[in-house]
Amino acid sequence: MSNAVETDYKVGQDNIQIMGLDIHNPVFLISSVLIVAFVIFVLMFQEGAASFFGDLRPWLTSTFDWVFMIAGNIFVLFCLFLIVSPLGKVRLGGPDAKPDYSYAGWFAMLFAAGMGIGLMFFGVLEPVYHFQNPPLGLDGADQEAARQLGMAATIFHWGLHPWAIYAVVALSLAFFCYNRGLPLTIRSAFYPIFGDAVWGWFGHVIDTLAVFATLFGLATSLGFGAEQASAGLDYLFGIPATDVTKVVLILVITAIALVSVLAGLDAGVKRLSELNMILAFLLLAFVVIVGPTLAILTGVFEGGVAYVMNIIPLSNWIGREDTDFLHGWTTFYWAWWISWSPFVGMFIARVSKGRSVREFVICVLIIPTLVSILWMNAFGGTAINQFVTTGYAGVTETIANWTPELSLFKMLEPLPMSGILSFVGITLVIVFFVTSSDSGSLVIDTITAGGKVDAPVAQRIFWCTFEGLVAIALLLGGGLASLQAAAIATGFPFAIVLVGMVYCTYVGLRDEAKSLAR
Repeated sequence: MSNAVETDYKVGQDNIQIMGLDIHNPVFLISSVLIVAFVIFVLMFQEGAASFFGDLRPWLTSTFDWVFMIAGNIFVLFCLFLIVSPLGKVRLGGPDAKPDYSYAGWFAMLFAAGMGIGLMFFGVLEPVYHFQNPPLGLDGADQEAARQLGMAATIFHWGLHPWAIYAVVALSLAFFCYNRGLPLTIRSAFYPIFGDAVWGWFGHVIDTLAVFATLFGLATSLGFGAEQASAGLDYLFGIPATDVTKVVLILVITAIALVSVLAGLDAGVKRLSELNMILAFLLLAFVVIVGPTLAILTGVFEGGVAYVMNIIPLSNWIGREDTDFLHGWTTFYWAWWISWSPFVGMFIARVSKGRSVREFVICVLIIPTLVSILWMNAFGGTAINQFVTTGYAGVTETIANWTPELSLFKMLEPLPMSGILSFVGITLVIVFFVTSSDSGSLVIDTITAGGKVDAPVAQRIFWCTFEGLVAIALLLGGGLASLQAAAIATGFPFAIVLVGMVYCTYVGLRDEAKSLAR
């Protein structure tokens, strides 16, 4: 039987009801006031914001690269340890707990929340970019070596490391919520260290930081989605990809997300996530069938092997000469995933009750990595094959001109029914956009309500609205550079929080395993 934590804390005991909002004082108040002030400030001083965020990103990625790299490696090693450790037998929710969702529904929500927009945006762009500019000092003269290393570098950014970050947060939250009876909020993970002190100011700070990390990580993904969707509309229908178009897109999609949020987790997010999975699978299958099928399937194996062979040098940050790759790609990605992790982690935790720790980690870590290998080889591998075998330069031109939002559509252009495929791609981006926004709103809502999963409707509307406004403010105040800088700024301190969560999760699982063995 699971050990219950002896605490007088009750979910919502510190909450204040004001104007239909269930406020967890002071997390909601501090978070909302600062975010409203941030939106107003950035919109009033767009040039100053663009300059500030433009300088912030390179400073953070170059100065604190070691923090992100060490943290990322710790998360992967911890997750691999749990798979082979006796601790993997522990079941989330207790020995008799049953899963709430089928594997199909569970996987659909994992991917929709995890990195759907990112895979659409970077799936073509990144393999081709690293093929042309391979890391680890490779000069690119050997095209085959450059292709394999470029694919390995891409998988590195979308494989074990990001999903280990998500798994750490999700497992910690799920365990302390379902096995210890604590609120589903970030502070609960630190109960083994701080005890009842987590209900005080220490916990308030952690949860407030989680709100900011989630909001800015989410805004970054929404910004990528808006850039790609507007570029696709321009490419297909001639609608200019201006700031006005992007703002209108964000407003419309935020409105759709509001409808999904109000429908709830099962009726809204789950159904949209399953729609996403169907569309993504159809697009993937079509590209594999009509594209260079043999090259894609061969690339899956070769890219996977290259990833395994290069994961250690790519994980190292000492003495690296390829600093553009390390700071411009890897450090940014780790900060982005970390800032995104409270959102994805809490969302995964909410839908993972009843899974064993081993089953949970394998499904959250290994299977998404395999899918990422297939996705990147299908989309990026097709683009590389187009360039190498036929000389088609559509995708390479988007890199040379730095219009990355067009890379997907340029890759699809030589394929049969390219117009329909591009429209499906735009639809996927938009639906991923909606599922990210509505599931993000549910997560922030839970954090700011002190762990309550049924906070008032007015509160969900507030957070969903301000997610869109933050994305708009950052897009207007410096574009994607500002979005990325904001994600890194919140990801840096939260990396330390996540390392602490690793220790707390280990202690909790260890004690649970001892209790079950008695």
